[in-house]
Amino acid sequence: MKKAVEALRRELAAIRTGRARPSLVDHVRVDYYGSTVPLNQVATVAAPEARLLTIQPWDRQGLGAIEKAIQKSDLGLNPSNDGHIIRLVIPPLTEERRHELARVVHKKVEEGRVAVRNVRRDSLEHLRRLQKDESVSEDEERRAQERLQKLTDRFIGGVDRLGQEKEAELLEV
Repeated sequence: MKKAVEALRRELAAIRTGRARPSLVDHVRVDYYGSTVPLNQVATVAAPEARLLTIQPWDRQGLGAIEKAIQKSDLGLNPSNDGHIIRLVIPPLTEERRHELARVVHKKVEEGRVAVRNVRRDSLEHLRRLQKDESVSEDEERRAQERLQKLTDRFIGGVDRLGQEKEAELLEV
């Protein structure tokens, strides 16, 4: 369940909110000398200003590949290359785009809830098998199911909190 929440946290961090964050480009993969690698493995990404990301490649020959990767990504940003560094100016989000991204957040949060529930389902099946094999008593199984439900509720609450925080961040102007 922790892994499901962490995966959701990473996915939500990649959604653009109008503020520049290095995590915005974490999912960008660069074709670098014949292999595809994450951007943060070929360059340093920094956010010197609220609406600007700078990408400093460790090898200047990678500038073009990094620029192409950013243009191909779903970020919708236009990189500016000066021969040494790539600058990404993050434009302010329109109201329509904010609401569209809020819907994306809702979808991701629901996927996170489903992932947590799937863990619960698998654990319940495991408990039932143990009880069927007589490894645990019915009372132990019932107590374990109650603990599992409490854990599930706690993690789903965490998923909901992440979604609410991201949505509030998106909708603030």
